[in-house]
Amino acid sequence: MTDHSTVEGPARSSGRWTRAAAAVLLAAAALLVPTGAATAAPGATLLSDTVLDPSALYFVSYDGLVNNDSFQQDAILTRSGYQYTAWYTSSRHAVVARRALTGDTAWRTVVLPHQLSVDDSHNVISLGVSPRDGRLHVAMDTHNSRVFYVKSEAGLVSQASSRDWTAARFGAVQRTLDGVDPGAMTYPRFVVTPEGALQFSYRTGGSGNGVDELAEYDGGTWRGLGAWSSATGSWTGPNGVVSTTRNMYLHGLTYDPRGRLHAAFTWREGNAAVLCHGGGLANHDTGYVYSDDRGRTWRNGAGTQVGTTGGTRVGIGSPGLVADPLDPNHGLMNQEGQAADSAGTPHVVISYVPGRFTQCVSDYAQQRARYGRAFHLVRGAGGAWTKREVPVAPGSTQRTKIVFDRADNAYLIMPRARIVAASRASGWTDWTLVFDRPGMNAFGEVNVDTSRTATDGVLSVQYQQASTGTTPSPIRVADIRLG
Repeated sequence: MTDHSTVEGPARSSGRWTRAAAAVLLAAAALLVPTGAATAAPGATLLSDTVLDPSALYFVSYDGLVNNDSFQQDAILTRSGYQYTAWYTSSRHAVVARRALTGDTAWRTVVLPHQLSVDDSHNVISLGVSPRDGRLHVAMDTHNSRVFYVKSEAGLVSQASSRDWTAARFGAVQRTLDGVDPGAMTYPRFVVTPEGALQFSYRTGGSGNGVDELAEYDGGTWRGLGAWSSATGSWTGPNGVVSTTRNMYLHGLTYDPRGRLHAAFTWREGNAAVLCHGGGLANHDTGYVYSDDRGRTWRNGAGTQVGTTGGTRVGIGSPGLVADPLDPNHGLMNQEGQAADSAGTPHVVISYVPGRFTQCVSDYAQQRARYGRAFHLVRGAGGAWTKREVPVAPGSTQRTKIVFDRADNAYLIMPRARIVAASRASGWTDWTLVFDRPGMNAFGEVNVDTSRTATDGVLSVQYQQASTGTTPSPIRVADIRLG
């Protein structure tokens, strides 16, 4: 698909919205607002900004930092009145920390017996909690390699107030999940099912030729569920070149309040010759699938089953996957952001270089930083997706996250911790900048605690301050009141 426009919506007349078009927009917005929508306006107020480590590991690779990357799910999370986070110190050691959210709120740290093995920003730390036995799980330091995995003793999270935070509470570093060996992997993610099982998502294979897989922990035992995306099948680029391999890059895995698992994604082709220029990025299309049985089977937006975990996989030839078509010549970013509102409606944030700037990205880093724009996608009740350009440019090659406050107002946490918000009452159309503090000196992508936002309306943002070369810099957590 050639991108000729910047925003999907009513037609323009002589450069201005016509009254009729405006009426259409308002009507469409009204259809997107759930029944009984709250009228609370979005907002963002800084409450505090604390130092986790004044001298955290710092190096830039793939435009990012190993302590702050969008595909960490999660690097900071809240459970039962305590908050947990992780990072690498200047000595390369992996650290996990916790604080109580009431009373004595000082951060307390545990240094794990592992040091980062390579200077690669893919090798992040992801945290998960298994509700059935109250353990904290840590997956780290992997990029097409076997994972380093640690879990705590049972009850460390569920009984946090009665357990001191010491290294003795954690088990040994393993290269498997208690004997379940996923093999070489990238992008470890944890997600909790509505029934309280802990799932582990990861990619095997590499960029342009990889598959997404799942494992599950039932509160005592890990077991592999298998692969659910396919790397194979033919896809023809707009220049007529055929690519026969690819990988699915997830924007996230999100269970909504009703128990549905949402997965938005983009494809990256293995054959870069599908591009108009070698300086581009071979990502195309925003796709979407969901699962109502905890990731065992996958359905497209129309409800048709298109894949089975451990069986027939979701692939490029599966019907009805595309939520927003886009050819590979616009520098479309992978692994950006997704969330579900309180009604279970999926929302996705993507970014790329719109066609009004160029139909052929030839210098990915330069053109994305200068011309890249963010777009909000929301799925309507009938299954159709609406896309709108966000009128605040990211000004970065890096990614944006999306969260909701308790009134279902949407917030985009952009690079450098700038926050843009839209109200539920408008149908998420009135995007405006609500938080911008250059003095934070945040480098690029930041990590956000979506679990705390849901419980007490505070967004905790873990970020690292910009430095030069490999000079260590502070890593911090800013607490921001939403709404």
